[in-house]
Amino acid sequence: QVQLVESGGGSVQAGGSLRLSCAASEYSFSVYCMGWFRRAPGKEREGVATIDRAGRTTYADSAKGRFTISQDNAKNIVSLQMNSLKPEDTAMYYCAAGPRYGGCSYNVWGQGTQVTVSS
Repeated sequence: QVQLVESGGGSVQAGGSLRLSCAASEYSFSVYCMGWFRRAPGKEREGVATIDRAGRTTYADSAKGRFTISQDNAKNIVSLQMNSLKPEDTAMYYCAAGPRYGGCSYNVWGQGTQVTVSS
């Protein structure tokens, strides 16, 4: 069973930056796709950014222009650079991974890392 370990959350003021990282314990087709999702208090979980092994990326509209997802395939690490953070980015951020059959699906989840942005 692949395990995902997140790091890099914390508290920052609006306009600041944070970098989240997610390390997969191994590479297999089950982690061909990796991504970051978030859940804010009282809200549904939403996708933030995803990347697959071929380097194809997707971004939520709220993340475009501010967040960048990247990967180090040799180390099985996916990172999310978050710039120009806003209070509405405050949420628990989860790393997820899964296979790609046509599209990506996510069935392995990390424990989450808290991001808090103060105004």
